[in-house]
Amino acid sequence: MNGLHLVAQFLLTGVFLLDGVSRILALRRPVEAAPAGSWFASIRLPMELASLIAFAEIAAALLMWVPVSVWPVDTLPLAASAVLALLAIAGGIYHMRRKEPAAPNVALFLLAVFVMLGRWRQ
Repeated sequence: MNGLHLVAQFLLTGVFLLDGVSRILALRRPVEAAPAGSWFASIRLPMELASLIAFAEIAAALLMWVPVSVWPVDTLPLAASAVLALLAIAGGIYHMRRKEPAAPNVALFLLAVFVMLGRWRQ
């Protein structure tokens, strides 16, 4: 693993950690009712699912850097980056269904794949 992979892992961790924390903090705010018939009211995540996604993002982002001596060195970051890649795919599908741009999710998916390839044992 070279320096470029470490920078990519740091960026991936930072983005998902900030997104998860901001999602948790956003759940605490009262939700304003969307006008009936608006595109915002068409697809809505339940609070339980949104909090589960936020906790998965935070846990996977933190597991990228936790040193665990039970598994081989690269196993846990490889699994965490796979989870983050799946979350990026799910987020991209969600945004495409809402007719929103999914380019950030595609970029995060490619970054997670790059980190997985860097952590893959030869």
